[in-house]
Amino acid sequence: MAGRAQPSGPAGSGGGAPGLLPLLLLLLSAAAIIPRGDGQNLVTEDVTVVEGDVATISCRVKNSDDSVIQLLNPNRQTIYFRDFRPLKDSRFQLVNFSNSELRVSLTNVSISDEGRYFCQLYTDPPQEIYTTITVLVPPRNLVIDIEKETAVEGEEIELNCTAMASRPATTIRWFKGNKELTGKSEVERWSDMYTVTSQLLLKVGREDDGVPVICLVDHPAVKDLQTQRYLEVMYKPQVRVSQNYPLQGLTREGEPLELTCTAFGKPQPTDMRWLRVDDEMPQHVVVSGSNLLISNLNKTDNGTYRCEASNAVGKSHADYMLFVYDPPTTIPPPTTTTTTTTTIPTTITDTTATTEPAVHGTSVPPTASAEALPTVQLSNASLASRPDSRAGEEGAIRSVDHAVVGGVVAVVVFAMLCLLIILGRYFARHKGTYFTHEAKGADDAADADTAIINAEGGQNNSEEKKEYFI
Repeated sequence: MAGRAQPSGPAGSGGGAPGLLPLLLLLLSAAAIIPRGDGQNLVTEDVTVVEGDVATISCRVKNSDDSVIQLLNPNRQTIYFRDFRPLKDSRFQLVNFSNSELRVSLTNVSISDEGRYFCQLYTDPPQEIYTTITVLVPPRNLVIDIEKETAVEGEEIELNCTAMASRPATTIRWFKGNKELTGKSEVERWSDMYTVTSQLLLKVGREDDGVPVICLVDHPAVKDLQTQRYLEVMYKPQVRVSQNYPLQGLTREGEPLELTCTAFGKPQPTDMRWLRVDDEMPQHVVVSGSNLLISNLNKTDNGTYRCEASNAVGKSHADYMLFVYDPPTTIPPPTTTTTTTTTIPTTITDTTATTEPAVHGTSVPPTASAEALPTVQLSNASLASRPDSRAGEEGAIRSVDHAVVGGVVAVVVFAMLCLLIILGRYFARHKGTYFTHEAKGADDAADADTAIINAEGGQNNSEEKKEYFI
């Protein structure tokens, strides 16, 4: 340093501070050993490794001038000098050596190996940089503790998941099935290790029985580390009443009825019974286990029937409301109401004809001629009503009475029509009295001669007589 300082004398005589040059040399020497890549030609990188794995340290030289490279441990002990290993630790092995690189591997890395390792380049002045080895430690144990092995529906239970002895501290996540939940974590440090405990409060229902609760760990040293516990939830029975017969339709008087009660719970229900709400059970009702049978329904059976089931958790029930309808009618009327109209025209022939008058029974189409004689129409309507579930015998009798009345009216009208035809034929064979226009106005004449003279219009006796039929 003194030899280097003397050349700076002329600079000091030029008005500069006499100790400036030695100070600059000291700063340059300090800069040569500043960590992390401030060396002029040395290059290296930090190393992160999981405990028990292999770490590789590389010291590289840019623009190499064949200077000597060496590697030192955190205690400044030489691990490798060029390709020679002075340190008696067989875990360090030479991977590559050249004028531009020194690469060394460290097997079975442990926490004690963590720290700074130095790369030195023997130049003038020497250069030095360091690389840091960081050792990751995955959790050694992952455990879920549950407050109650068996919970009751509606209760809130506590679960704790613990990840022990990790480095760095882990992050714990909770899942119930595929749904993520939120827990509360606490971190404890022991020496260089961390223990994390996460607490989860969960209110359970019957749908949670058999569902897994998963504790998942996020840590750079491990992937997909998780543990799980299956929930066991007890709940009171769920009851349902089903109708076995009749399968569909209404419950009618005189028909049978069969009901079945089913119940599911945890534990499985052991006590199941039938009762009638607000009334006593009819004596003719047969109860066999979960089945209820009424062989012959009547209206006194109307009411609400309840099935109750119970287990160690509680009791539940389901109701069936019975309404007995009237039995179906015995006379099945047609499903639709129809009206039939029959038209019977009557034609009277000319009186001079020798043929007998004809009676036609065919119906007249809508396009009949306007010159047709007046016709007599006969309507016969049969009334019917669709059988209703509530229709009684009175409605059936009323339908029968209407049909009988319609038939009687039809017979009477037909008899009258026949009578008209017979009378028409009788008058056609016997002509009636008629009047002529000859000697009109002769009623006031005193004698026959005067009547002829006073005849209206002075008509001649030879004129043709006109006859008018009434």
